[in-house]
Amino acid sequence: MSTPEPSFTIGIEEEYLLVDRLTRDVAIDPPRALMDRCEAVLAKQVTPEFLRCQIEVGTGVHTRLEAAARELAHLRTSIADVAGDFGLAPIAASTHPFAHWSEQQHTDGPRYNTIAKDMQVVVRRLLICGMHVHVAIEDDALRIDLFNQLCYFLPHILALTTSSPFWQGRDTGLKSYRLSVFNELPRTGLPELFVSDYEYRRTVDVLVQAGVIEDGTKVWWDLRPSARFPTLEMRIADVCTRLDDAVAVAALFRCVARMLWRLRRENQRWRNYSRFLINENRWLAQRHGIEGRLIDFGKGSTAAFGDLLEEVIELVREDADFFGCTAAIEHLRAIASEGTSADRQLAIYYKGLEDGLDPSEAMKQVVDWLIGETVSGLPEAREAASGA
Repeated sequence: MSTPEPSFTIGIEEEYLLVDRLTRDVAIDPPRALMDRCEAVLAKQVTPEFLRCQIEVGTGVHTRLEAAARELAHLRTSIADVAGDFGLAPIAASTHPFAHWSEQQHTDGPRYNTIAKDMQVVVRRLLICGMHVHVAIEDDALRIDLFNQLCYFLPHILALTTSSPFWQGRDTGLKSYRLSVFNELPRTGLPELFVSDYEYRRTVDVLVQAGVIEDGTKVWWDLRPSARFPTLEMRIADVCTRLDDAVAVAALFRCVARMLWRLRRENQRWRNYSRFLINENRWLAQRHGIEGRLIDFGKGSTAAFGDLLEEVIELVREDADFFGCTAAIEHLRAIASEGTSADRQLAIYYKGLEDGLDPSEAMKQVVDWLIGETVSGLPEAREAASGA
């Protein structure tokens, strides 16, 4: 009996930094009333994060991408509206241009207090945000099979989402410095290959039974089988400043998952390359983003990211048609040609220096752009982007 087709339903989670509209720095100690108001408006779709200057939102489960996009737009603008009443604004960026991690306070709560005690300075440095995309694959064996193959495409996704070029007031020279910070935690990076769902669960259970972790939610790989839902959770992405970019990347992850399922249906599969090789592409994407080159392992040479993206778009064309998300997939070309958030942040910063601004003022211009672009063009944005 063949495995039934997965539902491939989709859900998107985003983390934002809350910034002070006057100073443009992160809000180290936002009022508790802000979270109370957000929860009153969005209920369980909004949660605090480890640091008090962070906030997380998550859509529901959706069959159609446009419904997920509308909900994500609503979540962004709702947070912006509430934050605006407190003189704050959310920014969808994976690092803040000049905030200092040592000044931050972590959220008071049993889970976060335990993490702070266990991880010490490593977790205190997590002044970073990301985007996670869940795609439902209900069959356990199929989920692990696609999990193994999807790792090949993670560097491509990272390159399309980079939004963390700055750290504590400096240009890091990386398009995604977030990964360098996150890599200091245990159980991060690319996952291993697993021959079966049983082997995966047995591996995680070793740590659980040893008392090292409570459950699989403490496994923070770039891609993981969710410990709570029958989904694969893509976690490598920086948070995209522009909503259209976020939706396009979510669509890509979903389409690649279905493309790999189609191969399996035809008794084919994507080759499992060594994690050593994929890690090199991960580094190249982290360092250069869309402006760099990734290794085409089949050809044994590097290729411009734009050329590789065209190949991926062609691979998932049938799946984009199936899901009705062709426009979102084609938007990936706009990201590749116009630049990611990291590219735009750097351009704004260096243009400010050319115009005679000192570095701190140029950094504030970057924050102003991030405030505006986080809600720019959304139907519910109203005046959320004004007044920065």
